[in-house]
Amino acid sequence: MGAKLQSEPYRSSNRLTERWPVLIGVRVRRPGETWFKSQITDVTTQGFRLKSFMKLAPEDDLWIMLPGFEGRRARVLWSRAHESGCVFERPLHPAILDHIIRISQ
Repeated sequence: MGAKLQSEPYRSSNRLTERWPVLIGVRVRRPGETWFKSQITDVTTQGFRLKSFMKLAPEDDLWIMLPGFEGRRARVLWSRAHESGCVFERPLHPAILDHIIRISQ
């Protein structure tokens, strides 16, 4: 993914952007693998919390397909049990975030 991700701000209480609680079905895959269904439980313009039965580890690269949009690259920052915190390679446009929040209600 090129640039080194600065993950530490996402692990503190001083988040860079507001986190929005959602529950949305998405499709996720690691590079070279097939898509599988999963869910995101919160989202920001910078990243998301993924609920998945796929075993993920910090630094794993993945693709996520949000409803109505093409796949976009992300990286796992942390993972425990069946949840992982991920950061988008490129932040979401605010209009895409608004759409995701709207369809989750």
